[in-house]
Amino acid sequence: MQDISLIEREDFLQHYRKLYTFFREVWSMDKTSRLKEILYRSFVKSQGEDGSVAMYDLLSQMRTAVIIIDEIGLKQSTVSAVLLFHPFLKKHISPSETELYFGADVEAILRGLKKVNQFSDKKSAVESENYIKLLLSFAEDIRVVFIMIARQLQLMRFAKIADSQEKLDLSVESIYLYAPLAHRLGLYSIKSELEDLSLKYTDRETYDYIAQKLNETKRSRDKYIKEFIQPVKDRLDKTGLKYDIKGRTKSIHSINNKLKKQRIEFESIYDLFAIRVILDSPPEQEKAQCWQVYSVITDMYQPNPKRLKDWLSIPKSNGYESLHITVMGPDSRWVEVQIRTRRMDDIAERGLAAHWKYKGVKEESTLDNWLSTLRESLGDNETNLSQKLTDFKLDLYDKEIFVFTPKGDLFKLPMGATILDFAFAIHTNLGASCMSGRVNGKNVPIKHVLKSGDQVEINTSTHQSPKQDWLNIVVTSKARTKIRQLLKEEAVKQVDIAKETLSRRMKNRKIEVDEAHLMQLIKKLRYKTVTDFYVDIATGKTDVNWVIDRYLESESKEAETKDTHTVVSAGLFTLKQPLQELKSTDELIIDRNLTGVDYKLAKCCNPIFGDDIFGFVSSQGIKIHRVCCPNAHDLFSRFGYRVLKARWSGTTGSSSYTIVLRIIGNDQINIVANLMSIISKEEGVQMRSISIDSNDGLFQGNITVMLANTSMLEQLIKKLKAVKGVKSVTRLN
Repeated sequence: MQDISLIEREDFLQHYRKLYTFFREVWSMDKTSRLKEILYRSFVKSQGEDGSVAMYDLLSQMRTAVIIIDEIGLKQSTVSAVLLFHPFLKKHISPSETELYFGADVEAILRGLKKVNQFSDKKSAVESENYIKLLLSFAEDIRVVFIMIARQLQLMRFAKIADSQEKLDLSVESIYLYAPLAHRLGLYSIKSELEDLSLKYTDRETYDYIAQKLNETKRSRDKYIKEFIQPVKDRLDKTGLKYDIKGRTKSIHSINNKLKKQRIEFESIYDLFAIRVILDSPPEQEKAQCWQVYSVITDMYQPNPKRLKDWLSIPKSNGYESLHITVMGPDSRWVEVQIRTRRMDDIAERGLAAHWKYKGVKEESTLDNWLSTLRESLGDNETNLSQKLTDFKLDLYDKEIFVFTPKGDLFKLPMGATILDFAFAIHTNLGASCMSGRVNGKNVPIKHVLKSGDQVEINTSTHQSPKQDWLNIVVTSKARTKIRQLLKEEAVKQVDIAKETLSRRMKNRKIEVDEAHLMQLIKKLRYKTVTDFYVDIATGKTDVNWVIDRYLESESKEAETKDTHTVVSAGLFTLKQPLQELKSTDELIIDRNLTGVDYKLAKCCNPIFGDDIFGFVSSQGIKIHRVCCPNAHDLFSRFGYRVLKARWSGTTGSSSYTIVLRIIGNDQINIVANLMSIISKEEGVQMRSISIDSNDGLFQGNITVMLANTSMLEQLIKKLKAVKGVKSVTRLN
């Protein structure tokens, strides 16, 4: 226990007591002692290598284990796997010993964690191929996913002491991978915390602004909630129901999304909070009592029928059950009310892990179906990387609709799903032969978009087969994967037929085929793949005799073709050189210590030397953004695998960068002259333009300057703020 601070020592003892109590309640004394002995032995061995690292690793595992217990609610096999992972990885305990002492379940989880560790510890968890391997490892055992989410939350909570690059790496992983996974598994509290911490570490200014606004309005918000709740409590008390009622402020991340999406001021957001009613109901009366509370509240406050969300009758795929209504509260303000039972609230907080507690693992098939579809989609070698990642994101975050078969069977699909999606959801053969559908008794085409409550019937034909444009009709990853597989199978058949046809015609005309010449011809005809070439022959799009004629021309003009090919190749090579707005210097180091790479500075945030930055691979090449760029979180959450590390080299920077300052203050005599005087005296700062407007004794405007780095910018802002009458000076994106 040496080489650790007093705070860490207290943290260690607190977590130790918690875990010891947990295992003593579920295990025998011998088994608990054996676990303690293995952990101590492993710690001593690791301490010989590096004492502080060993202590940090052990403390991290203990924190993760406590999150698994308190915030996810998993059982002892998962918790013990978290604690044994370090000894298992370091071979301080063998797989056979693990199975003997702690059971096959623990050993299986540890094998899964070891596999995931190969990809997640490379500091590139959201890098393309590595990311796909990581997701496939996740898809093998859902308990591993829960552990990795808990581990990420633990890392994020203690990332405040990390450097800026490590915070950015963790934040991108969290917002792109772990927050969506937590959402899919119903871990809404963990999802919100990961999103809030990501915003805090990447855009502290925005985070602090919203946090300050929430703090400033807390008193008035609490007063309003009390005024809303009190009459509801008086009415509910008369019903004899057992319940809790409270107000809940929405997360900083979700408020920031509203500000950006709706382009409004903080004061204009009406739904900063929601009222939650939690009932202590017996299982057989849960729905009835929830609707009873609904009746009480809507008798008192006018409901908005368009904002009713009934997840009691049909729960979400992740097990979420609740009744959401929006009513007109005091002062004509819309207020969201969530009504659920204690069991439902437990599932809402802990997700599918809590769902198992009530229903049992065997009955929870939704998650197994999702994992099966995920494995199939990610394992499809014919699908390009970008499409795999898009399918994965859609499966995680899409809103749901529910539709019915003619027999009344219910199917849940993502919003925007079509007749074709529904057909593939039932069976691959049904999807492959789908001609049209009948929705609520009316004939509709396969691209018809379904709505909740639709009754759907599929019309099929033995002459129907999958088409390429079907991929533009479907939205589910299951349908996309199946269509691609069927198209591939059909393409293979067509290629074999076309090859046979071409070979037979060549023999008939007594032509010996030179594969090299044929490949050159296919390339010259601008086919991306050989398969595409043969598919066109098989479908009749390209005539076989025309191909043979072109082949003979190519063969007879071999020398000329070589020259032409050289010119064309050179031309293509020249065209492939990207047109750059800014040639890179060694001021910027991208990804794995690469210098001399061409890049552009993003115009949406205009980074300058000294800013915390990241690279983003776009269709126009690498673009450099500020970490606090207004588009950063959207890029992280949608395209995390395209994010590259980037940093400035040197200490001052040699280029000049253009930035715009927004200045607001009291309109006083000579204030503009004073501002211009300060800027002109600053060494290395050049003023490009100034635009000031005044109205009712106040002035506001923009000043555009050129300077070399953030140190010069901070110094300039400090001096401008000191000018008498100036209220604020801010940098604009």
